[in-house]
Amino acid sequence: MPKDNSIKSVLIIGSGPIIIGQACEFDYSGSQAARSLKEEGIEVILINSNPATIMTDPSMADHIYLKPLNTKSIIEILKAHPNIDAVLPTMGGQTALNLCLEAEDKGIWQDFNVRLIGVDVNAINVTEDREQFKQLLEKIEIPAAPAKTANSFLKGKEIAQEFGFPLVIRPSFTLGGTGAAFVHKKEDFDELLTRGLEASPIHEVLIDKALFGWKEYELELLRDKNDNVVIICSIENMDPMGIHTGDSITVAPAMTLSDATFQKMRDMAIKMMRSIGNFAGGCNVQFAVSPDEKEDIVAIEINPRVSRSSALASKATGYPIAKIAAKLALGYTLDELQNQITKSTSALFEPTLDYVIVKIPRWNFDKFEGADRTLGLQMKSVGEVMGIGRSFQEALHKATQSLEIKRNGLGADGKGYTNYDQIIEKLTHASWDRVFVIYDAIQMGIPLKRIHEITQIDMWFLKQYEELYLLEKEVSNYTIDTLPKDLLLEAKQKGFADRQLAHMLGCKESEVYNKRDELGVKRVYKLVDTCAAEFTAKTPYYYSTFEAEIERPDGTRYVHNESVVTDKKKVIVLGSGPNRIGQGIEFDYSCVHGVLAAAECGYETIMINCNPETVSTDFDTAHKLYFEPVFWEHIYDIIRHEKPEGVIVQLGGQTALKLAEKLDRYGIKIIGTSFDALDLAEDRGRFSDLLTELEIPFPRFGVAESAEEASQLADTLDFPLLVRPSYVLGGQGMKIVINKQELEEHVIDLLKSIPGNKLLLDHYLDGAIEAEADAICDGEDVYIIGIMEHIEPCGVHSGDSNATLPPFNLGEFVMQQIKDHTKKIALALKTVGLINIQFAIKDDTVYIIEANPRASRTVPFIAKAYGEPYVNFATKVMLGEKKLKDFTFNPQLKGFAIKQPVFSFNKFPGVNKKLGPEMKSTGESILFIDDLKDDQFYELYSRRKMYLSK
Repeated sequence: MPKDNSIKSVLIIGSGPIIIGQACEFDYSGSQAARSLKEEGIEVILINSNPATIMTDPSMADHIYLKPLNTKSIIEILKAHPNIDAVLPTMGGQTALNLCLEAEDKGIWQDFNVRLIGVDVNAINVTEDREQFKQLLEKIEIPAAPAKTANSFLKGKEIAQEFGFPLVIRPSFTLGGTGAAFVHKKEDFDELLTRGLEASPIHEVLIDKALFGWKEYELELLRDKNDNVVIICSIENMDPMGIHTGDSITVAPAMTLSDATFQKMRDMAIKMMRSIGNFAGGCNVQFAVSPDEKEDIVAIEINPRVSRSSALASKATGYPIAKIAAKLALGYTLDELQNQITKSTSALFEPTLDYVIVKIPRWNFDKFEGADRTLGLQMKSVGEVMGIGRSFQEALHKATQSLEIKRNGLGADGKGYTNYDQIIEKLTHASWDRVFVIYDAIQMGIPLKRIHEITQIDMWFLKQYEELYLLEKEVSNYTIDTLPKDLLLEAKQKGFADRQLAHMLGCKESEVYNKRDELGVKRVYKLVDTCAAEFTAKTPYYYSTFEAEIERPDGTRYVHNESVVTDKKKVIVLGSGPNRIGQGIEFDYSCVHGVLAAAECGYETIMINCNPETVSTDFDTAHKLYFEPVFWEHIYDIIRHEKPEGVIVQLGGQTALKLAEKLDRYGIKIIGTSFDALDLAEDRGRFSDLLTELEIPFPRFGVAESAEEASQLADTLDFPLLVRPSYVLGGQGMKIVINKQELEEHVIDLLKSIPGNKLLLDHYLDGAIEAEADAICDGEDVYIIGIMEHIEPCGVHSGDSNATLPPFNLGEFVMQQIKDHTKKIALALKTVGLINIQFAIKDDTVYIIEANPRASRTVPFIAKAYGEPYVNFATKVMLGEKKLKDFTFNPQLKGFAIKQPVFSFNKFPGVNKKLGPEMKSTGESILFIDDLKDDQFYELYSRRKMYLSK
């Protein structure tokens, strides 16, 4: 039965600003859904308040509303578009579902004759209301953990008395485990129960018996209106129950599940999905399995929407869940839709994986001083990475290499823990770096049985770790000259990086690389094809691995490489890796635009990235996607394989920028601004000389490499001082100090965490106004795309400031200085592409704080506010295809646009919430106001000094 032709216009609700627990995976699913509906000729209207994402780009939908996600905005949109037939709320995470329910309760959908597609209200209510869900499971005879619901403090106390400790408290209708907690002892119960009741919008919590040490699994399902159900992917959490899945290391397909239990779990998941309502779309079901031979299964929860895991499952299998779910919501059935990868089989099939996926979360505890760093039921990670390999070990190594936390993989880099008590403590209280600590424990000689007792991680995983350690020991017996080829091949097949092998063999990374080259141990690329090569895949989506050579009958030897190199001119775009504070989804936006612009210029585009949540790693964004770590060795191999015209580094944030020096050293062309110019802007000494030459003022500063040097500098610079390390992003380690004692403490701290770094000490311009400008330069002309004034004073990181576009009270004289300085600096740095410059304004003098010749956090915001595709223009300039004079700039903005940061402090009770020079916000929203009399502007302005901390 084909699609419902009465649906001509659909409203999609987005997920708003990025917070911990709801990140860019919903931007990915919303973008996919919008494209999927447009393919069907349907008018798409979109509401989302997040300016940093590709989802809110004009190319994504017919009408985009950058408005606050509330029912007032919904009513405005429905009045402006009386032709909207249906609303799709399942693509925007919990935010969209909660808004949809609120609109339903207020009768808004009924008033405007709009129907819900992709889910029904009963399904949301049943799955979100813990009590209803428990009753449903009883009715359909699916086992659940013993649990009771409390909607008052007194009731909660009664339940605790009945069950005994340990317990779990889970609030209803919340996301990312907000308010959830383990209660190990009676003394903590009152406080945690109160927090849970307050976190739930309906003041209700479920209290259940803690299933400590049970194994945790997830299944991703799709179902159509004819009740066809497919299981897209099984995911196993390496961490046992007790750690939020968003904070768990997860593996696909499930590794330690017996086939009989898997079949039982499948049947249960399908039964659960069918019982919660008659809807068509995606669904995520979580289970716990007892760690004994009985393998008892207990259902944990079901989410009738695409989830964080749907993005992961889509990237893991190549099956675009959100895209298909959107079509199912229109009434299509699975057998009528095409498999997007093979283009020759139907979507009614279950993907088969001939590789392994490992996802590791990325945390940012360094931004939350005093935060509890142990992992539990509340999600704390800010992003994630995914590694694809032929074995669990290879995928695990690739994921650890993707994290960008200065580790080269597991072990073999001299950075492991060696203190027994510290290792036991980190294993006992699940820590963010436990993935590395397990290796350290094995290296120290702690028996696997003991590690298993402490962590409850399945023995199979621990044995995989042990094999890696034994291999490291074996390799360490050789030198680079005596290492046999088969051992080198085995180490590479298990994911060890050249840097790690160099550490084991006591030589340089380049020597290992050359040895591999000489012995023919080279990466080969394999397709992610959803069906284990049973059918031909048409999508160019690759991962790398190592294979032993095969001998042909005529005696020649070869390895099978599935990535065929074309003779077209190519360009590689380096992605931004995992999301983190300071480098978020805005760089993904820039990368996607860069790829599309290069394609418009006739290039074959190649994307390298390892973040499963984003649009840049969608298999049809670039002509070719390499789902690989943004890690030198991987990139260099791809470059040697593809031989591009050059590499674009200025769109992928600090991640891509950091690789510019290596690319330059190896003679690889950097497209756009040269490495020398990028380095000049980062090197404070060289940059200040340039400013002096240009007669542009900057705060007095000095460079110190020890506490003593810093103390001497302080005498000439005057307090307050802004202290910061060089080459960091998001203000990492920056602090304002007001006396010598504070200075000494901070400098010693910094040099301990970032040894060998040059520290910059600036005289801090107290009470200055901060502003920033973004511009495009083609080497001859400069076009300023936007100047923003920060509402907060100088000293609050620009990513944490409310910024207004255009400025609201900078006089003509100051504005002229900003424009002149921007143009002078852009040209002096020989910028080709984008540049962002930050200013401090005091007594009508404009000082330069810093210049970044790359895409900045604010470029998407300015592009959305003015309605112009600036990254597209900048990429064409970088490629030398166009000059600035070839574009007609026509910015459209009535009134002002304000970039408002959003914080996730609620995940870290007790953390200092004051703002300063180190960035802490996880996302942003955009607010449009007609004039400065607007109440919201007045409120922001009156609170501007409240947060400034030193």
